[in-house]
Amino acid sequence: MSGFRPSVEAAIPALRRYARALTHDAELADDLVQDTLVRALRSEHLFHGGDVRSWLYTILTNLNRNRLRSLARRPTHTSIEDNDAPDTAGPEAGGRDIERALASLVDDQRVALLLVVLEGLTYREVAEIQGVPIGTVMSRLARARIQIKTYLDGARPSLRRVK
Repeated sequence: MSGFRPSVEAAIPALRRYARALTHDAELADDLVQDTLVRALRSEHLFHGGDVRSWLYTILTNLNRNRLRSLARRPTHTSIEDNDAPDTAGPEAGGRDIERALASLVDDQRVALLLVVLEGLTYREVAEIQGVPIGTVMSRLARARIQIKTYLDGARPSLRRVK
């Protein structure tokens, strides 16, 4: 276990990148990473080998999920300025469209997509992090990709009729 702390330290940049992609807020992301590191170092005795990075992603994902649950219980406040800004055109607009498309995804789909695309994890690693079968990860990724493509193409996503 002597390599545990250096492995944790080496994973910090990737954790920060993933947290920023999840939260869209640098300060909140840094707080989330710090909480992840504190929890990981306190729980070092619970780590029984394997990939430290996947273990850290699991902790960060669970902390973010808890944060979102806590926020869901509070009333939401929308700033007037958020909706008053006109849509921008030009090269920077494409990045905002992708951000909006990602924000429109269900949390589980967004997390799976970010872990695979942004962090380069395998489907199996994402399945372990999310605590679901690998087929569920594949389904979440497929749905996320379809929804993002639909969003970027400007079409409304079609709804399935359930009997």
